[in-house]
Amino acid sequence: MALSKADFNNINVTPAASKKIKWNASANGFETGDVGGSIVLLSTQTADGSGTAITFDSGIDSTYNTYLFKYINIHPQTDNVDFNVNFRDGSTAYDAVKTTHYFYSYHNESGSEAALTYYTSGDLAQGTGVQLLSGSTGNGNDECLSGEMFLYNPSSTTFVTHFMATNNTYHKSDYSQNRFVGGYCDGAAAIDGVQFSISSGNIDSGTFKMYGIT
Repeated sequence: MALSKADFNNINVTPAASKKIKWNASANGFETGDVGGSIVLLSTQTADGSGTAITFDSGIDSTYNTYLFKYINIHPQTDNVDFNVNFRDGSTAYDAVKTTHYFYSYHNESGSEAALTYYTSGDLAQGTGVQLLSGSTGNGNDECLSGEMFLYNPSSTTFVTHFMATNNTYHKSDYSQNRFVGGYCDGAAAIDGVQFSISSGNIDSGTFKMYGIT
């Protein structure tokens, strides 16, 4: 007989370590086990004005199918700079071949300008250079950018490695800009490193985090 109502006040179940209680509809009963996925913080790096790049050169492997990178309050020393990413595919250089697309939306503080634009200058077609994530970032006291990037199945040597990024930027001319980037790294080489960089000067401050997702 199917269970129509349960008295949760009288249920006393203690799951095993790192397990959760879940309902098994086929067996009409509760059981313990893994439920859904999880996100694990793997690495945190903090910019201190001493370099132009933040590099994650270890910990990207077959342990996780998806990696999430968060960059928070990235503040450049130099005004009007680009914020970029590139990937390493087993060599020592960050120059993986990429095909991407890029668009952005913006709205200024005075409310007089707004648009949604496909930005061909941000595209790559079998390119090895850096991929633009955000442009024209200001370096005023309260100006910065924040966002995130997903990297999918980087250890595959059969399929391309997809990535998607989105961020919000305080534009140097007092615009709020959302930037959206998607694409893939070509070839059959696994991606084992990710590098974020700016086009001029050093990264004055900001936090970068790498997570593994199961």
